Amino acid sequence: MDINGKVVLVTGGGSGMGQLACRMMNERGARVAALDVNEEGLAQTAQGHERITTFRVDVTDFAGVDATVRRIEDTLGPIHRVYNAAAIMPFGRALEHANVQVHRVMAINYGGLVNIAQATLPAMVRRGSGDFISFSSMSGIIPTLLTSAYNASKFAVSAYTEVLYHENRASGVRFACVCPPPVATPLLKQGYATVMPRTVELMPPIQPSEVLDAIEASLAAGEFWVFPGKGTRFGYIMRRLFPNLVWNDCHKKEGF
Repeated sequence: MDINGKVVLVTGGGSGMGQLACRMMNERGARVAALDVNEEGLAQTAQGHERITTFRVDVTDFAGVDATVRRIEDTLGPIHRVYNAAAIMPFGRALEHANVQVHRVMAINYGGLVNIAQATLPAMVRRGSGDFISFSSMSGIIPTLLTSAYNASKFAVSAYTEVLYHENRASGVRFACVCPPPVATPLLKQGYATVMPRTVELMPPIQPSEVLDAIEASLAAGEFWVFPGKGTRFGYIMRRLFPNLVWNDCHKKEGF
């Protein structure tokens, strides 16, 4: 899709993957709506990029999300592409993870996606065009020790987006569910700030630009699943065909 002059909405636009997506879309001529709770990060995203407009909004607040989407459509125009990049990634043992933190992970990573989908997709489906991009993870394909909350949220993202796609596959809207390995963004640092599983630590992180390039290639090819980086598609196959082997390897790496 030629994105020049079109409106692109990006959640998590104040840092990492979302920030890079905003700038990439701006360079391609799009009018970008960057959403985040991080106002300082949003200002950095928009600095020097005149077609990026920032909106402070909490994706867990549906009323706020819906009002912001209406404002974007009124001021910038119809939304043609959505990047769901807002996420948090604290790790820890399931029974030691603070209850409030577990629910916050689900509220942002999955609930935020649901809120954005319900606020943006009906109009895109009515128009019969657009791109809806969900950032899941290989953690939304393969569960790992010490990552229960994050795993659960990303499995939910994968399942919800897959159903969205199949319910609307004849609508003209293109859907993509992105499942990268670890990516060199500030999000990865949240894992290191808590407890980083060896299973994750042993995988060299890829660059966010590689993820965004893989999305473009998959959209052009009409592919729903996006597996950036080496070995991710193989990991998807292994999880489906040999789950016990995957778990045995995980236990061996973590040592329990």
